[in-house]
Amino acid sequence: MARLLKWTEDAAEDIVAIAEFISRDSEFYAKAVVQKIIEKINTILEEPEIGRVVPEIESPKLRERFVYSYRLIYEISDDAIWMIAIFSGKQPLESRLDKRLES
Repeated sequence: MARLLKWTEDAAEDIVAIAEFISRDSEFYAKAVVQKIIEKINTILEEPEIGRVVPEIESPKLRERFVYSYRLIYEISDDAIWMIAIFSGKQPLESRLDKRLES
């Protein structure tokens, strides 16, 4: 069964912030990184279980993939893949996932 891709507001803001940050130095590399992230998300839609379980949460429905140093955190539901957050692996996971998981 094909799942829909859905974005949380946080994840959508994350990808914009990443592009803006990188574009300060290079518009070219900003576009390239965002393109790589989108390509990885497309592979997630094809095989969502391929991502590793997020170690801080240990839920089989919450997975992650990496693009360069960025963590792409997503949740697998019956009918959708939710992009939860996209952020530097150098940053702590923080409580941004708590808001999404409580709903």
